[in-house]
Amino acid sequence: MKNRILLTLLFFSLSLIAFTNIMAQDGNTSMMLQPPTTEKKPKITNINGDRMVDNYFWLREKTNPAVIAHLEAENAYGAAMMKPTEGLQEKLYNEILSHIKQTDVSVPYRWGDYFYYTRTIEGQQYPIFCRKQGSVNAPEQILLDLNEMAKGQKFMAIGSFAPSDDGNILAYSTDNTGYRQYTLHFKNLKTGELLPDHMDRVDDIAWITDNKTIFYVTEDEVSKRNDKMWRHVLGTDKYELIYEEKDELFDIGVDRTRDKAVIMLGAFSKTSTEFRYIPANDPNATWKVIVPRQADHEYDVDHRGDLFYIRSNKGAKNFRVVTAPVSDPSEKNWKEFIAHRPAVKVEGIELFSDHAVVSEWENGLQQIEIVSFKNKARHRIAFPEPVYAAGLAANREFKTTVVRYNYQSLTTPSSVFDYDMDTSKATLLKQQEVPGGFDKANYKSERVFATAADGTKIPMSVVYRRNVKLDGSAPLLLYGYGSYGISIPPTFSAGRLALLDRGVVYVIAHIRGGGELGEPWREAGRMMNKINTFTDFIACGEHLVNNKYTSKDRLVIQGGSAGGLLMGAVTNMRPDLFKAVVAQVPFVDVLNTMLDASLPLTTSEYIEWGNPNEKAAYEYMKKYSPYDNIHKANYPAMLVKVSLNDSQVPYWEGSKFVAKLRDYKTGNNPLILKVNMGAGHGGASGRYDAIHETAFDYAFMLWQMRIMN
Repeated sequence: MKNRILLTLLFFSLSLIAFTNIMAQDGNTSMMLQPPTTEKKPKITNINGDRMVDNYFWLREKTNPAVIAHLEAENAYGAAMMKPTEGLQEKLYNEILSHIKQTDVSVPYRWGDYFYYTRTIEGQQYPIFCRKQGSVNAPEQILLDLNEMAKGQKFMAIGSFAPSDDGNILAYSTDNTGYRQYTLHFKNLKTGELLPDHMDRVDDIAWITDNKTIFYVTEDEVSKRNDKMWRHVLGTDKYELIYEEKDELFDIGVDRTRDKAVIMLGAFSKTSTEFRYIPANDPNATWKVIVPRQADHEYDVDHRGDLFYIRSNKGAKNFRVVTAPVSDPSEKNWKEFIAHRPAVKVEGIELFSDHAVVSEWENGLQQIEIVSFKNKARHRIAFPEPVYAAGLAANREFKTTVVRYNYQSLTTPSSVFDYDMDTSKATLLKQQEVPGGFDKANYKSERVFATAADGTKIPMSVVYRRNVKLDGSAPLLLYGYGSYGISIPPTFSAGRLALLDRGVVYVIAHIRGGGELGEPWREAGRMMNKINTFTDFIACGEHLVNNKYTSKDRLVIQGGSAGGLLMGAVTNMRPDLFKAVVAQVPFVDVLNTMLDASLPLTTSEYIEWGNPNEKAAYEYMKKYSPYDNIHKANYPAMLVKVSLNDSQVPYWEGSKFVAKLRDYKTGNNPLILKVNMGAGHGGASGRYDAIHETAFDYAFMLWQMRIMN
């Protein structure tokens, strides 16, 4: 006991000394703030004929008091460095808040006999989940009040949310740490009581038609791979394992088709999928495979009548849609429904009783196409702006002629429309209200193109106030992601007005590795082509400087997660091009992470980044891995943000990156590590807490842009 107390006091003293050291200031002449020093404990890895030395591997020890003390000292140092911006942070927070309607309600959507919606109340962090029976004018029933559920918690998030067919039981899951580890609960909506049934580490659920049987998927406790599906009957102690996915490259998920007829069990890798199914009214039926998994064959399935509708990339790089009889959905029975078009990526297909709705990407823009089953006619929904974002919203009902979609742009707030698929009439139900004097006429959006080293044209979405002069003097924020085939649509942000109204130009770089221009765009920026992602982004930055949108000394860049990898890589490659960098939960320790198969996501990511146990992949990844490419240079100012409970990119990646960068960086540009000690990959869960985080980020950016008001 005595030794334990002495150890605790020692670590407390070390933390206090570090805090005191960085806060030391001398009245009129402030001393240079000194960042925390990070002890070096070399870990040697010999692999592929190479010798890796990691001095900061020990920061992975989350339960080590010295690690927590170090992270807290980093937070204290960051707070001291950012102290001159505290007034600006508060001003930004209030300004962002002034553009948000704090007491608000979402547009109700029909699900069975009820209309479901959420609402918020001024001063409360979280939404309240509600419904009304039969009509939007009926009395309100509160289902979940996250403000009550979050009391005593640092974090609260809802995962699954699904009522039984009769509307009497709500299955929902919660995460109270940010680690994205959800617990499944059941609530009797007639009595308001919680049922004793509950399951841990649940990611997907699907109800059977009997209103008491549920399928659910759980994740492995260590790897967090979704690998098991179970069946449970409420009120019993039977939890039956139905399926276990053995292939470490695959995760599984369960869902129910919109017509409520079929339960689908999908197995997904980054480049291959496989689906099984049973009738939704027979939980004991034998699961049948639709198409066995094959290398590089990605497909997904929906159901209508006696046909499956299969979106497949078999012989179709950008996907096509075929139909197949439920009685025998093998490839020999496929019939073309939507042919492959090389310039159009079929993103998804949604089935309704009389229509199919197809989500597509063409020329880097989202499209929604309507197909009538009655007369085979096809048409696209028309959108009014040249740069926009459009996607399907909540559509739970099968027997309907109306589809709901969301439309927005860099200058148009999020807008919910109901679209009559027979008459082609769009009805605006609600546009996000933006208080505080917003007028979209004051802003201009456009699309411009940079040219990559190989001649490829890289699209960028741009927005700025109309009175901004494009003479090289404007500050500019360039955002990028570029991984997993994920597309970044040009959406509206009320919070972003705080930047635009200070003359900042905002740009999204639609670089290779994303999906904006289809599957070839994705393929050109992954695996052994990954470096294209980084050189594309650099080309975008150079284009913006050369064409007078900004200058190097006012160009700030931002990215998170895999976009944080982008930030680290381009900063190593071109530290001279950027004034400042904001890297949020950055995936920067690529080799160490991908060599550790015990970490969440690692094995399933082998076919996104490569398996560094293989020499060729190792050597290629080592060329760009940010942690392994830090070198002596005058790095730009950097804000690196991590979360202690992050399950996707562990906190130690950004923490190690900062520690090593401090060894090598020259010059006096700020390098700040900010650790959220009570959240996960997405940051704070409460909306006001999230706004404070945004205000902090914006204050750092504006400080580096030399804007302090």
